[in-house]
Amino acid sequence: MIGWLAVIAVMLGIFSIVTTEILPIGLLTRIGADFTISDGMAGLMMTMPGFLAALAAPVVTVATARIDRRLMLCVFMALLAAANFLAAAAPDYWLVLVSRVIVGIVIGGFWSIGASLAERLVPAESVGRATAVIFSAVPLGSVLGVPAGTFIGDLAGWRTAFIAMGGLTVGVLIMLLIVTPPLPPHQATRLRVLRGMLDRGATRFALLLTVLVVLAHFGTYTYVTPFLEQVTDVGSGLITIFLLIYGAAGVLGNFLGGSLVARHPRAVFGTAAGMMAAATLLLPVLGQWKAGAIALLIVWGVGYGAVPVSSQTWFTKASPHTPEAASVVFTASFQATISLGALTGGLVVDAGSPSTVMTLGGMTAALMVIAVWAHYARRPTWSDNA
Repeated sequence: MIGWLAVIAVMLGIFSIVTTEILPIGLLTRIGADFTISDGMAGLMMTMPGFLAALAAPVVTVATARIDRRLMLCVFMALLAAANFLAAAAPDYWLVLVSRVIVGIVIGGFWSIGASLAERLVPAESVGRATAVIFSAVPLGSVLGVPAGTFIGDLAGWRTAFIAMGGLTVGVLIMLLIVTPPLPPHQATRLRVLRGMLDRGATRFALLLTVLVVLAHFGTYTYVTPFLEQVTDVGSGLITIFLLIYGAAGVLGNFLGGSLVARHPRAVFGTAAGMMAAATLLLPVLGQWKAGAIALLIVWGVGYGAVPVSSQTWFTKASPHTPEAASVVFTASFQATISLGALTGGLVVDAGSPSTVMTLGGMTAALMVIAVWAHYARRPTWSDNA
């Protein structure tokens, strides 16, 4: 039971991180208006954490390789709380960006450690279920975090949303201190191990798939609020409901993907990307109507919900004997591409429109589907050396 409480604590830690990272999505236009900046410039709040996380994942994990993992998780939660409170109090936009730098360091460190802890906290037969619970934090961040933050922003301003997030993070820190057992490092992660992973064909292919699908998602989802406002003509109150529906679909996709991906990694990952491609390509057409937008957000949510657990599974299969190293590569690639997607989407939305962003994102997701299909055609039987 203690092990499962620790799993839940790690899940809540990742939930706090994911929610903090994507909280600006629902508050983007409010923050931009407050500091008199464009939507694309406000999108830097999404770009900064990802790039820093990509750098922090290998650097922090290697630098702290011999330190108890429980202690490091708690340190990262304390930093995350400080970042949220700094954003809430920032008088200038550059201080908001400083807080996002701290968020990036936390993401890189906590995710790299936490994503691979399931096998140390529960019996071997429960590892798959525990991993799905930990990764349920990603869609839950969309289900509860972003809509709740948007709702609080409507009621009391965007700064209050960051204060609430900081308070939640402090609560998670206390829970980690109480229920998580000491976790001395089993195998120190070194840079040579990370370099060795990148020499494997399976790792490089997992990297390609992750880059394409995450680029497609965050190049579009970062700007879903401007799309719903400008194209679907949805008011701020309804946007919260739309995002809640999307997030609920994401939770469903996470658990469906988690239950199937170990046996059918290509089918699950390819289907997830196909659903995202269909939804974002059709949004500029059917998203002009509220019913069409809701239906496509559900398809999109189910598809993306399966992406994090699918990506982590591919990296783990590529390096089954070094799970923390696999988590480092997963985290670095995932987070770097979040930043690249948010940055690219911001340039497109400022130069074009939210509809253009959706179309380009859909085309990118379609490329990922083609890559998975080509992989299956070349190698019908799964191989870790593919």
